[in-house]
Amino acid sequence: MLENPAVRTQRPRIIAIANQKGGVGKTTTAINLATALAAVDKKVLMVDLDPQGNATTGLGIDRKTVTADTYQLLIGSARLADAVAKTVIPGLQVVPAGIDLTGAEIELVSFDHRETRLKDALAGAADDFDYVLIDCPPALGLLTLNALVAAHAVLVPLQCEFFALEGISHLVRTIERIKKSYNPGLEIQGIVLTMFDKRNNLSNMVAADVREFFGDKVYETIIPRNVRISEAPSHGKPVLVYDVNCSGSQAYLHLAGEVLRRERRILA
Repeated sequence: MLENPAVRTQRPRIIAIANQKGGVGKTTTAINLATALAAVDKKVLMVDLDPQGNATTGLGIDRKTVTADTYQLLIGSARLADAVAKTVIPGLQVVPAGIDLTGAEIELVSFDHRETRLKDALAGAADDFDYVLIDCPPALGLLTLNALVAAHAVLVPLQCEFFALEGISHLVRTIERIKKSYNPGLEIQGIVLTMFDKRNNLSNMVAADVREFFGDKVYETIIPRNVRISEAPSHGKPVLVYDVNCSGSQAYLHLAGEVLRRERRILA
């Protein structure tokens, strides 16, 4: 069967995983969603745009051995092909975050077209990947701006806590501004509730409030609090590799299914 030309023009689909609030399960979601997509034979590239480099180490890459990374990609001293590193997961590759990425926010200020550096660097990836997932830093600075300008869609991990809605409102306003100024096609692909504790009344209240406010933008899948999710990064593995049978792994597999179904509807 011939590929639908409308779908073909969207390959790869670039999804930024963003929330300016730290500690919401952003990197964990990025790593495990990428792993789950690779498990169903999608070719996936993870771009670690967070100076903390947790997506890099969480995929088993030693940052000290990295020779080309997202910093060099952004400043133009390395091509995408030079910066891509293989992981132990078939079908999943990563552009790691080196230690120099911390200074990129300051350096990029003096660059021409500083907001499109990542978009330009990813322009040649169409033949190699089905999905590019960008793990954004927990801030709304130039690195996150680059991710949102490059992306087709945003996936927002949202922790089930008291200030969740207040925090996401800032991100939504930022996305609207970027749509007007740089990337008119940018949309929220979905919001995923993370760190959910069904025994906690607050978690249930926050989940209900988010669903009431954002409607069907919120995924049905909820990522639970799970000790195996917390343990996996210390072993340099996604939880799907560390313990595929735990509740956290199963939730991320379900999330990947939802993401793919939404993508099919978007590209239909």
